[in-house]
Amino acid sequence: MENYVNYELTDEQWKRIQPLLPPENTGKKGRPRKDDRTMLNGMLWMNHSGAQWRQLPECYGPWQSVYARFAKWRDDGIWEKIFTELSQDADAENLSIDSTCVKVHESSNGGEKNRK
Repeated sequence: MENYVNYELTDEQWKRIQPLLPPENTGKKGRPRKDDRTMLNGMLWMNHSGAQWRQLPECYGPWQSVYARFAKWRDDGIWEKIFTELSQDADAENLSIDSTCVKVHESSNGGEKNRK
C-alpha cells in the first residue's frame, strides 16, 4: 500500500478539530460508521491529489461514503469551522497575493457582440 501520510492531519491538528465534528456515536443501530479521522484524511487526499472521487484509495473507505460525509459536513457548516480553526496556523507575515490579469474577449464576460 502506498504511503499517503503527506496528505493526512497531524495528531496536533486532529486534536484541535475533533471537537468541531458531530459525535461519532449517534446511537443508531446498524454497522458502525468509519471513523471521522480516516474519512477526513480521505477528503484531504482528494483535495491534494485532484483526483476524481472514484479514484480514492481503499484505505480511506468507499468513495461514496467519504463523499457523503464530505457533503453532509459541507451542508452543516462543519468545513467552515475546520478551516477557521486550522487557518490560525497560517503564516500571514509572508503572505503574497498574485494579481495576475487575463484579458478575455468581451463576449465571454457578457458584453455585446459585434453583430453584422
